[in-house]
Amino acid sequence: MGLILFVCVENTFRSQIAEAYFNAFAPEGWKALSAGVKPAENVHPDAIKLMIEEGIDISYKRPRLLTRELQENVDMAVIVCSGSECPLLFVDRVEEWGLPDPAKMSIEEARVIRNLIKSKVFDLIERIREKGIEAIPKRKSDG
Repeated sequence: MGLILFVCVENTFRSQIAEAYFNAFAPEGWKALSAGVKPAENVHPDAIKLMIEEGIDISYKRPRLLTRELQENVDMAVIVCSGSECPLLFVDRVEEWGLPDPAKMSIEEARVIRNLIKSKVFDLIERIREKGIEAIPKRKSDG
């Protein structure tokens, strides 16, 4: 089974939405998790509202801490914020999306980000269907 990790700072909005979309439409044999470098207490209420609009309930989800163990057990990862905010040191296959944080935006602005995440997740799912784990190339080593 393939396992993908979506990462952002607090694991309250962008990464939760990406995980939810991926798991709702995942290719056979694939699953997503999400985590944050400084997880908050709860998922952002607007993230919950925006996903209910899509028929996906994330109200039961809780932010999770990004650990080395978690990183070592995934096949690939997507940093939904920026790599400087969320460095992934223990994953070979990493893609960075650099999405703005919708947590302080109006619900209308946040909806635009949600739709962008949906589009990016669907694109990733299509690439995984075509290429499997090669959908995200291995990072080049600095050595």
